[in-house]
Amino acid sequence: MKPTTAVSGAAARNVYWHPSTLADDARAHQFGHAPLTLWLTGLSGAGKSTLAYALEKRLYEAHRHCAVLDGDNLRHHLNHDLGFTEADRTENLRRAAEVARLMNDVGLIVITAFISPLRSDREMAREIIGADRFVEVHVCTALDVCEARDPKGLYARARGGLIPQFTGVSAPYELPAAPSLRLDTGALPLAAATAALCAHLASWLDIRTLETTR
Repeated sequence: MKPTTAVSGAAARNVYWHPSTLADDARAHQFGHAPLTLWLTGLSGAGKSTLAYALEKRLYEAHRHCAVLDGDNLRHHLNHDLGFTEADRTENLRRAAEVARLMNDVGLIVITAFISPLRSDREMAREIIGADRFVEVHVCTALDVCEARDPKGLYARARGGLIPQFTGVSAPYELPAAPSLRLDTGALPLAAATAALCAHLASWLDIRTLETTR
């Protein structure tokens, strides 16, 4: 899969894409499944990270090759230089999508957990990763449930004016228009939500693996 973003400016004259010598489907044949990115989006406290790591464990036990990209974890290292302005949040997601694409290129199933509140940012991620590898999952847990959980104390701080532009309180969350799957962790216990996500992923993998390995 060729990169969907290009180097711009003067640097473009001196930077060249070095293609792999492996065929695009080589790792799918080796691993026995096609690569995909599950993009989990939803409010803070919706259960995205909990669900992502529960699915990772299920996939590991099933000998599937996978990795989780968690929003907070990336901000500790790769994206530690970014703040929470709209431009920085977009850049945060652009970098995450580029990492997911690279992981897909080496055959991994990637599970992301990002609030990613804007449709335009999610569409950017889809374009970077590739529509055939991008599965948008809306963890649609209601705001009042997320706020009641408030596992990191963020809603309380946002309501107190200590966190500006906080999604769901002082900044918008744009609902996905047509996600591949919706999961409400306020209505479903973790085991049931994980099973539903696993089953949905399996149906995608069956289709994509057949297309890639035939």
